[in-house]
Amino acid sequence: TMSLREHALALFRGAVGTVRPAPMLKRALKLQGNGCPQLLVKGQAFPVKRDLYLVGFGKAVLGMAAAAEEILGDHLTRGIINVPLGIQESLQRAGMQEMLLKPHSKIQVIEGAKNNLPDEEALKGAVAILELAEGLTADDLLLVLISGGGSALLPAPIPPIVLKEKEKLTKMLASRGAAIQELNIVRKTLSMLKGGGLAQLAHPAQVVSLILSDVIGDPLDIIASGPTAPSSHSVQDCLQILTKYNLLHDLPKSVEMVLSSSPTKPTSPENYAHVSNIILGSNTLALEEAKRQAEGLGYAALVLSAAVQGEVSRVATLYCQLIQLVCLGFTSLGKGPVSDDLRGNLLQLAAELQIPGLDLDEFLQALRGLGPDRPVCILAGGETTVQLQGTGKGGRNQELALRVGLGLHKAQATGASSPQGRCEILFLSGGTDGQDGPTEAAGAFCSPGLVAEALQEGLDVEAFLRNNDSYTFFSQFQGGHHLLVTGLTGTNVMDIQAILIRAM
Repeated sequence: TMSLREHALALFRGAVGTVRPAPMLKRALKLQGNGCPQLLVKGQAFPVKRDLYLVGFGKAVLGMAAAAEEILGDHLTRGIINVPLGIQESLQRAGMQEMLLKPHSKIQVIEGAKNNLPDEEALKGAVAILELAEGLTADDLLLVLISGGGSALLPAPIPPIVLKEKEKLTKMLASRGAAIQELNIVRKTLSMLKGGGLAQLAHPAQVVSLILSDVIGDPLDIIASGPTAPSSHSVQDCLQILTKYNLLHDLPKSVEMVLSSSPTKPTSPENYAHVSNIILGSNTLALEEAKRQAEGLGYAALVLSAAVQGEVSRVATLYCQLIQLVCLGFTSLGKGPVSDDLRGNLLQLAAELQIPGLDLDEFLQALRGLGPDRPVCILAGGETTVQLQGTGKGGRNQELALRVGLGLHKAQATGASSPQGRCEILFLSGGTDGQDGPTEAAGAFCSPGLVAEALQEGLDVEAFLRNNDSYTFFSQFQGGHHLLVTGLTGTNVMDIQAILIRAM
């Protein structure tokens, strides 16, 4: 029989595989017909009357463009994509040829946004995309590829604002504590392409956007700052934010000019009749695939949520309590004061974490109905946050796994009522892009025995956690056996967690 670890790895790989650019595009995108060809996207048909153009921006867009060009063939007239600095070389080194454009490609690649910050190179690419969009006619079709990281790759401030002024304003807002949503509203208001700007410039051409979402809930106007989606914000919102952070009187002249001449209302949705925004890949889709594979391996599989967010230590507690509850179900202790306490704690914690769309009551009901004889797989996704206190090396997935390991160890140590003794348990957390923090690991595995085994090797888990040094811990513990190392995946739909439990 396969180990839980092998199962977890297979589920993670399956989930990531389904949102990798090539399979994702090949499933969703077809070109058919010779006379007047049609582009079929997930069954929707778009006639290609004259020329077909392609633009794109984001961390996963190179692989998406390579797959799209293969599908579109000679019908593609020309393309421009803006991708992160150095990505072609890293994919080449990683041997991921399928993510690279063929020689003689019709798609021009511009690399920019070093360290995910807008720069002159990214601006060059954005201007090239802007000029291409402006020149389109009603008979043209513009295919837009969008993935996370697209925002930094699409800087095009409204003249007379220059990039440095916009950057300085964004930095000032950030240093005064503005939230990412607030920063995005200000950026969009001062941009020619964000907040629906690209779609408006491409009018009257038909615009079809294919989107790989790396944002909880897949909001079209937030992913890459929504270049082809109607913005729900107006200049008023931007002014309110600048007032709130006391910046209204320190603005450069150029920004004042743009704000005073901007339309006061957001563009109305009917001005987007020529646009179709289609989400091709998301955390939800990846979790659905993992669930399908888990059921194939004989698990009773449940998806908790694709929107898990919050501080990593709180999320670890949530997972530990869920694991306890499942183990109680495997024993005769599934009904009684212990499980009632756990259930109460869980409901309170879930309420505090405010995970969008999670009905934990309903989830626990489903969990109860699983019956004690089948192994259980609980899947979840989203993006946690880490409050840095130490100077160690790690990432949110490795830290989450280590914290879950510690939580299970403490629960076991507290006593006789601990149900874990009769269960085999494995927890996995990994980033779907194959990178977790500044490390080459995508995440890590843990099991309840981890902390005790580490102590025998002279490794103090709590000390590593205090220093946010989860990567160093996992590298030193059992020769790095618990690290999840996948290499770059060329995609990104946030993180995935899997809990596997079977009776011993």
